[in-house]
Amino acid sequence: MAEAKVGIIGGSGLYEMEGLGDIEEMSPDTPFGRPSDSILLGTLAGVRVAFLPRHGRGHPISPSELPSRANIWAMKRLGVTHLLSVSAVGSLREELAPRDVAIPDQILDRTKGVRPPSFFGQGLVVHVAFSEPYCPAMRKSIIRVVEKHSSSLHTRGTLVCMEGPLFSTYAESMLYRSWGAQLIGMTALPEAKLAREAEICFSLIAMVTDYDCWKESEESVTVDMVIKVMKKNTENIQLVIPEMITELSKKRSCCCGQAAENAIITTPDQIPEQARRRLSLFYGKYWNKL
Repeated sequence: MAEAKVGIIGGSGLYEMEGLGDIEEMSPDTPFGRPSDSILLGTLAGVRVAFLPRHGRGHPISPSELPSRANIWAMKRLGVTHLLSVSAVGSLREELAPRDVAIPDQILDRTKGVRPPSFFGQGLVVHVAFSEPYCPAMRKSIIRVVEKHSSSLHTRGTLVCMEGPLFSTYAESMLYRSWGAQLIGMTALPEAKLAREAEICFSLIAMVTDYDCWKESEESVTVDMVIKVMKKNTENIQLVIPEMITELSKKRSCCCGQAAENAIITTPDQIPEQARRRLSLFYGKYWNKL
């Protein structure tokens, strides 16, 4: 199977860009079902890249229904070491205006347990560190590139991941503001958790589309508003993706690639054979060390 070093999960418009060549589509099977859609592989700036439309082409998959485990497993199977998530988000702060770009460094989980949050369980217990949910080295690389092209970049922030599919109530929006959060979206989790478990460097580019519903001088967020601003944001991000991919293809300088090395709690003779088969792609290198 063809391989790619950098993966991008976002809207389908992200891979409709000049300079993308050697294109092929892959539809890998995974132990967790099918990914959101077929994965487009192409060469950009001399780097092999894998693109996956998060919600599927035509956007038929709700945030709560995303096959995130299949998506991350498929990226790992394709050889991806650095996974970039591009997401539309709402702003919880005056200074984060629509069309601004943010690179958050923390997440608050407000999902409701309907999304499978982990590759583990079913006889395999693993506790991976998650104090920094986004790869610090990858964040620095992205920031170096984006800040050269954007005067509206925010380099830190806490993102609230809510369940959806409805937008926030006013009371919820005000609560998140009181917690000190800056951004709100529906897809940051479990993607970040699964990528860490899969030992993939992961970071998010948050593209601000609206002020959620806390800002009384602004109209309440609507789908039309989000789509209109998201289209413009996507065009802007496309301009920096080639340079970003070049930066991300460099040698790793973080610990993400060994995130689970000392995290497996279950004793070797108690790990079910089914779990071994399901996750040998990730942890086969560790099984014999246990």
